[in-house]
Amino acid sequence: MRIIIFANGIMADPRAETARWVQPGDVIVTADGGTRHALAAGLPPAHVIGDLDSLDAELRARLETAGTELHAHPPAKDATDLELALLWAAEQAAEQIIILGGLGGRPDQALANQLLLALPALAGREVILADGDWAIRCIRGGETLTLRGAPGDTVSLIPLGGDAHGVTTTGLRYSLRDGTLRFGPARGVSNALADEVATVQVGKGLLWCFY
Repeated sequence: MRIIIFANGIMADPRAETARWVQPGDVIVTADGGTRHALAAGLPPAHVIGDLDSLDAELRARLETAGTELHAHPPAKDATDLELALLWAAEQAAEQIIILGGLGGRPDQALANQLLLALPALAGREVILADGDWAIRCIRGGETLTLRGAPGDTVSLIPLGGDAHGVTTTGLRYSLRDGTLRFGPARGVSNALADEVATVQVGKGLLWCFY
């Protein structure tokens, strides 16, 4: 099972975006305001999660009539709607979780959405924040990420929350072997695939992979 979560960021063309990422049988989940993106793409959500302040009474009634399950949370909460949706998804038997509409608009929310990839509850799951051609992943210490694409595809490796140690790559234009990417410097930005398959291994720390 795959779960697709629509967040309340910017999606210039929801239909094109969903055509790229959504497959038959995927479970469609929206984080409150992300419901508008799913509906614009012709995908009624199975679940809507959040404080639901972006849904007027008429839309809520339409969704409930269509069989959508509404997971209402109080407006005064310590988690964003997307975080609540991700925590719910982490409890499901999903092989993959893909976030759409998580970037654009407010830079604080866009950064927070990327940081959510490091939620402890998501450890061991394949979680992708997708935006157009870009896919963002979090690689934890002890994990190896395999990338597939065409030589020349851009790959940036950026540590957040501290240094990333024991970074070893294969199939990238600029390789690392048991190296350290330090929090702050931009050393890992704008690498590229040298082959059709590349790997990124992290010994300790957290590494964001922008591909």
